Amino acid sequence: MKTTLLFLFLLVAGYQVSYAQFNSSAIENRIRPDSNAVGEVHFNFYNFNYVRNYEYSNQFHDGYTLYGTQLQPTLVYYAHPNLAIVAGAYIRKDFGDNGINDAKPLFTLKYHKKDLTLNFGSLEGGIHHGYIEQLWDFERQITDPVQYGTQLIVEKEKWKLDAWIAWQKMIYRASPVKEQIIGGLTAERTLLQKNGWKLSVPLQFLAYHKGGQIDLLKDEPLQTLFNGATGFKLHKEIGTNIKEVYTDNYVAVYKEFSPTKTQPYQGGYGLWFNAGMDTKFGSFVASYWKGNNFITIKGMPLYESVSSTLYDFGHKENNRSILLLRYAYQQELLPHLYLDVRVEPHVDLGTSRKEQLQFQHSFFLTYKEDFRLFKVKK
Repeated sequence: MKTTLLFLFLLVAGYQVSYAQFNSSAIENRIRPDSNAVGEVHFNFYNFNYVRNYEYSNQFHDGYTLYGTQLQPTLVYYAHPNLAIVAGAYIRKDFGDNGINDAKPLFTLKYHKKDLTLNFGSLEGGIHHGYIEQLWDFERQITDPVQYGTQLIVEKEKWKLDAWIAWQKMIYRASPVKEQIIGGLTAERTLLQKNGWKLSVPLQFLAYHKGGQIDLLKDEPLQTLFNGATGFKLHKEIGTNIKEVYTDNYVAVYKEFSPTKTQPYQGGYGLWFNAGMDTKFGSFVASYWKGNNFITIKGMPLYESVSSTLYDFGHKENNRSILLLRYAYQQELLPHLYLDVRVEPHVDLGTSRKEQLQFQHSFFLTYKEDFRLFKVKK
């Protein structure tokens, strides 16, 4: 399986990265080599503050609140016009809890030339990949944003891609647990771009493998899961008050390739339709999900056919039907300081429970800035 993931990592061409329905670029933090800063050491400061509240009472997604802050202070040495070396730390603090909730080292070797970037170490992961939420839950930007592995990014005028592989669990000889590895790509090809119109075709997939040959769990079966999505996106630039209208539509699939089947479903699919507009007053999106036997590897639990909630764990509904009407207000309040407010109500059309209308809301405040410290003398 590791060989297959490495092959898929390299076997990509002709596509452009596909982003989620709301623009999350202000929350992203990308560091690249800079030919104008060769020999300099910079301090990159990133602070992500979050409130994400789920007012849910359903059988597929628990209701809870995430409230806290993240820091990513890093030192960047621009060693060459095409090379940057990044070292720092990731720190997460949830309010209302004692101590630090998570802390990890960050180290990346970044090579960049023309339209190609190669990252080795901590990746531009999570929301940077641009998956739809059925494949990658936005909440992971709060709970699990750090990925270690190798990443290839290509950024051209009509196509871009992000292909990556990450090691989730390393094991050594006589390990009491299995190794875990995950990889995938997000990509999109622009077919037409003229007079404000843009038509493109996205392609996304995730592959997860749990196994290994040097652990002590010989009787535990190997696990290999796959999620994928493709479709079409049509965008039209309008003007000042209404900046853009668009429709993004996908077919998402799930498949278990494990030699010994352990999942409640071995295959499934879903349809994900979106129609929205970006205006000077914010972004409005109407979305509809129709799922059948769908299981996600890293996506939002709300869209699955198998529940992982605290009180309804294992509950199954073959067919899911969800209608969402969502709003986001995003603004740069000050230089380097970004506000992002989201309200996302939904109706589960397939449930017989009375509490059909439910919602989540989020408040994000992000500060990111790069400071030049000194130039290395040679």
